Amino acid sequence: MITAPDNDNNLDGPMVFIIIGKGYETDGSEGVELHVMLKAPDDDTAVREALNALAEEGFIEADLDQIGMLTDIPDEEPHASAYQGALEGEVAIIRFR
Repeated sequence: MITAPDNDNNLDGPMVFIIIGKGYETDGSEGVELHVMLKAPDDDTAVREALNALAEEGFIEADLDQIGMLTDIPDEEPHASAYQGALEGEVAIIRFR
C-alpha cells in the first residue's frame, strides 16, 4: 500500500480527505447531505473506501460532489471528532438532516 503521495507535495502529516455529497437509503428518497472523512493514500482510494463505507451503512446510492484534502485540523464538531476518527483509520460519515 502506498503511504506517501505520488507527487511533488511534501506533506508533514497524513492525507485526510473530505468528500461532500448526498446519500440515498431508498429508491426515490430525497437523500441525505453528508460529509465523509477518511485517511487514504490518494483520492481514488478515498472515493472507493467512502462508497464502501456508505454501502455498509445502508446507502444504496451516493452522489459525490466534491473531494478535498484537509490541511488543518477542524476546530468545530462534528468535524473535529470525525478528523480524529479518520486519523485512527475509521471512515467517518457526517449526516446533515
